[in-house]
Amino acid sequence: MPHRAYLFSLRLAHAFREACIDERYTARRLGRDVMAGVTVGIIAIPLAMALAIASGVPPQYGLYTAFIAGFVIALTGGSRFSISGPTAAFVVILYPIAQTYGLGGLLLASLMSGVLLLVMAFMRLGRFIEYIPEAVTLGFTGGIAVVIATLQVKDFFGLSIEQVPEHYWDKLAAVGQALPGLDAMTTMVAIATLAVMLLWPRLRTPVPPHLPAVIVGSFLAVALNANGAVIETIGSRFSYLLADGSIGAGIPPFLPEFAWPWNRPDASGEPLGISWTMVRDLLPAAFAIAMLGAIESLLCAVVLDGMTGKRHSANSELLGQGIGNVITPFFGGITATAAIARSAANYRAGAESPVSAMVHALVVLLALVSLAPLLAYLPMSAMAALLIMVAWNMSEAPKSLHLLKTAPRSDILVFLTCFSLTVLLDMVIAITTGILLAAVLFMREMAQMTRVTDITDSKRMAGANLPEGWQVFKVNGPLFFAAADRVFGELAQLSESARGFILYMDGVTILDAGGLSALNKLISTCRADGTQVVIADLQFQPLRTLARAGVKPEEGVVRFYPTLDEAVRAESRPATT
Repeated sequence: MPHRAYLFSLRLAHAFREACIDERYTARRLGRDVMAGVTVGIIAIPLAMALAIASGVPPQYGLYTAFIAGFVIALTGGSRFSISGPTAAFVVILYPIAQTYGLGGLLLASLMSGVLLLVMAFMRLGRFIEYIPEAVTLGFTGGIAVVIATLQVKDFFGLSIEQVPEHYWDKLAAVGQALPGLDAMTTMVAIATLAVMLLWPRLRTPVPPHLPAVIVGSFLAVALNANGAVIETIGSRFSYLLADGSIGAGIPPFLPEFAWPWNRPDASGEPLGISWTMVRDLLPAAFAIAMLGAIESLLCAVVLDGMTGKRHSANSELLGQGIGNVITPFFGGITATAAIARSAANYRAGAESPVSAMVHALVVLLALVSLAPLLAYLPMSAMAALLIMVAWNMSEAPKSLHLLKTAPRSDILVFLTCFSLTVLLDMVIAITTGILLAAVLFMREMAQMTRVTDITDSKRMAGANLPEGWQVFKVNGPLFFAAADRVFGELAQLSESARGFILYMDGVTILDAGGLSALNKLISTCRADGTQVVIADLQFQPLRTLARAGVKPEEGVVRFYPTLDEAVRAESRPATT
């Protein structure tokens, strides 16, 4: 497929068709996919539960997301190694929605975000995600990591905080007030879980650290609870209603049922309902979810391309993400996107195609229906330790520190602004402000690069026999709105006493409406002053802009020549004999 067509292609199940149909799919490749899928499925089980809890809903909804969205997106998307499911990046958006609108509001916002992702896919916006600067990405992911880690402090130390405040400083104040009452046994379980996750990779075994960490934390919690400690677990915090009216502890060991998202409970336990007001209120959050989902999934695909040498289809990946997020909420699944850590683990485990992601989804499904009683023993403090580790990994702290040490001041300002606004205010405000600030700073730098120079007496003009009172000016850089008024203002001052001048524009790559307006203003001033203007060596884009604007040669005012040499010869005085 030609390069440009590949960039803007939109094909359902692009990655699956490319890896399993266009290429020969053998039993050996299937075996590698199964092994990789089982490995990543084991990683995903505790993570999906922990991320659902962090998002403000019971843990089973994270498992629903992992196996429904994980399967659908792998089948329909455009990146062959991506693993989709609940991710830490969404926590800062989903948690406030769940607190305000309940599960129903969260599922409705997820559904709306899926529709927006489909719109983005059909509008072929996949490659525009690349225009988000790295300083913005590192800023908001770092800020998200700080917020997630802060939210885990309560369960990590077993603190008694009835309601976590909405604003960050209030969160810190609530944690500070509750910290003297930390539970030593709960903290011991959390520290043990975290220690295993940190030390396990040194053993260089194929078993991911999450699994032994939560197993150690669970056994320790069971032992301590048997000796009189009160360590909260998934089974003690969460419950579900059975068909006979009895209540079960932990997570329900059966498949989710289809239900309209707006029939799910709101924050007060009543059916959410649907109305134009509700949709309007949730639209900003849905837009934020869609944008973050697009950024996360496409960044993940780019990282995997670098690791594997393969190519993803950005718009096809958005299509798959949209389909997954439209279907999943009808079965209780929350927002999903590609997860970089799980996707990288998938490839390292030997994945060959999207089949590995489908196997991962089936492993999660199997765990839900067969291991639900055991999953109830997972301690909440171990889940908190797991999420703190996830937050650290997603923060990309080494990369952020490198940026702070080596990047230009403009990038550092963008990073700090985006980071601070994510932590203190809102991720949507942070990304919007970060992108706008980066754009303004970039335009300022580009405008400063555009300069006008008097080259009348330069070596380039040696031998030119221009009439008395004529000058030659060279313009370098894009003549766009941020630079044009300054450049042509300088040019007007430099040519104040000139009878005429040649404007050498071979270094001007862009002439926009602002540059055109400033040039017309200069020509009008010269017409009034009786100064002649000669424009030479226009590049294609500025020439096309002038032609479309109807700027034409005018006798005694403005003339055009294809090269500087022709302009000089035409305007030079006849040689004296």
